Amino acid sequence: MKTSIRRTLKTLAAVAASTGMIAMAATAASAHVKVDPDSTGANGYSHLTFNVPNESPTAKTSKLEVKLPTNTPFTSVSVKPVEGWTAQVITSDLPKPVTVSGTTVTKAPTSVIWTADSTHQIGQNEYQSFSLSVGKLPQAGTTVILPAAQTYTDGTVVNWDEKTVDGQPEPKHPAPAFTTTADGGDAAAAAASPAAASPVSQTSSDSNDGTSVWGVVLGAAGFVLGAAALGVVLAGRRTRSAK
Repeated sequence: MKTSIRRTLKTLAAVAASTGMIAMAATAASAHVKVDPDSTGANGYSHLTFNVPNESPTAKTSKLEVKLPTNTPFTSVSVKPVEGWTAQVITSDLPKPVTVSGTTVTKAPTSVIWTADSTHQIGQNEYQSFSLSVGKLPQAGTTVILPAAQTYTDGTVVNWDEKTVDGQPEPKHPAPAFTTTADGGDAAAAAASPAAASPVSQTSSDSNDGTSVWGVVLGAAGFVLGAAALGVVLAGRRTRSAK
C-alpha cells in the first residue's frame, strides 16, 4: 500500500512539474507585441490596436515606437490618446515617390512614438493598448508589416521586427503584421474612418490572450491531477480488498 502511494505521489509531482513548464511556455508564446486591425479591406481605413505586454521581471516599459510602411504608405494617421503617454507622429521623405489613389506621394507618416510619464509605465504582469487610425490600406493581398521597438526603464530595447514565414516556426520577436483583403466598399471604409479620439483605460494586469491560455492549461492540469488522485483511491481499495 505504502509503495503504491509513493509511486502515485511521484507521478503527481512529475505531472505538476510538466504542467508548470507547459504553462510557462504557453505564456511566453502569447507575450508578444501584436497588432489587431478592426478592418483589413483594401482602399479603406482601419483602427489598428497594438497590445504591448511587459516581459521584464525587473524593469518597466517606458516607450514604444511603431514603424509605418514606406512602400505602401498611409496618407492619414491619427493617434488615440492614452492616459499618461505622449504620442508623436513622425512624417518623413519616402525612399521613392509612391502613387496612392492616383496621387503621387513623396512624404508620409513613417513612425509613431509613445512615451510614458513616470507613473504610467507598464509594470510587471501588465500590458497596455495603443491605437491608430490609418488609411488608406493597400491593395488586397498586401502584408502590412509594422516593426515595433519596446524600450524598458533599464535601457533595454526589444525590437519586434522579425518576419514570420508560413510553414516555419514563429521567430522569437515577430513583427506585428496583417494582410489586406478585398475592398469592402464605401460602407466599410466609412465605418473604419477616423473617429473622435478619447482616452483609453490605464494598464491592466491581465490580457485576454493570457486569460484564455491559462484557462486551457489549468483545465488540463485539473483533469490530469484529478485522474491521478482517483488512481490513489482505487489502489487503496484494491489493497484493502486483497487483505
